[in-house]
Amino acid sequence: MSGHAGQKSSLVWAVNLAAAFLVLLWTVPTLGLLVTSFRTPDQIATSGWWNAPFASEQTSFVRTGTAADQAQEGDLYLIAGNVLESGQSLRGWGTSSREPSAYKAGEAAQVKEGEITVAQDGSYRLTSPTPFEFTRGIRIFITAETQPDFTTRNYDNVIGAAGLGQAFLNTMTVTIPATVIPILIAAFAAYALAWMEFPGRALLVACVVGLLVVPLQLALIPLLKLHNDIGLGKGYLGIWLAHTGFGLPLAIYLLRNYMVGLPKEIIESARVDGASDFQIFRKIILPLSFPALASFAIFQFLWVWNDLLVATVFLGNRSSELVMTGVLRELLGSRGGNWEILAASAFVSIAVPLLVFFAMQKYLVRGLLSGSVK
Repeated sequence: MSGHAGQKSSLVWAVNLAAAFLVLLWTVPTLGLLVTSFRTPDQIATSGWWNAPFASEQTSFVRTGTAADQAQEGDLYLIAGNVLESGQSLRGWGTSSREPSAYKAGEAAQVKEGEITVAQDGSYRLTSPTPFEFTRGIRIFITAETQPDFTTRNYDNVIGAAGLGQAFLNTMTVTIPATVIPILIAAFAAYALAWMEFPGRALLVACVVGLLVVPLQLALIPLLKLHNDIGLGKGYLGIWLAHTGFGLPLAIYLLRNYMVGLPKEIIESARVDGASDFQIFRKIILPLSFPALASFAIFQFLWVWNDLLVATVFLGNRSSELVMTGVLRELLGSRGGNWEILAASAFVSIAVPLLVFFAMQKYLVRGLLSGSVK
């Protein structure tokens, strides 16, 4: 950015800071989601993802064995076990939730059932001179330091989920036609609205702009009722038409605005040479509009791939009909509290969209008219 005197503008630093802020705004949450996808449920529940490389302190409780587990040791009756899991070290323990670290390792605590001692390695001993009679174990609260633990079990659970392979095929079957069909229709419509003169063209453009603000949810029930009335019902054809209808207004609007900006001289020269509208569209407009077509293809692919609502309404909920988002939703459970599954599912589901984006991103930066005008 240069001023009139050839010097850099004083706003360069502001632009750089704004760009860095936007990058951080998107990168940091993504990094946090990636780290979370490799953590265990206990670590996710007790500390933030930024603490993942460090040891964390956790408070929990375990129950001792019952009277059925007792053994006699001399004149005493004994119940023994261990309160620690692998990778934990004891910081303190107690018999009350109010004071989970009231005792240090090796100290003894008196309870009505007898005497409890917890060693540094987590092994406990509950002893009594009389036989134990309780049928439910006594709670021992522990405060332990847990070392960082990263695991791939979350991805194993997601990738190994029943029906995910079929759901992947269903998603591809829905996404590819639902991306190609609206692009084909929108390209013809955009050319007609941009370069062909006919009555009512401005009104059609206004209608397209108006359809952009129609909420998708508003049209779901009427559209499904129409499909049932004409015999389409629920199936791939119905969901293709639904995604096509929902995506066409934006596609026509973007492509029409792009085509209007193409050099008028090229099109007029082609018409002087005797080219028809279809020849102009096929040999001139489409090659020059490829960056815009690729851009909308990326957006439409991402939208359809990540869709759950439209797939649920127009495809169904049977296991053989579920798309990937439907299967991943089932993995989360009814309460959606399995954050480790949610994080791993997010990265599994974005794998294909990322491949599509990186494969087509070169068209986003290609010059609009590179090589067409000299």
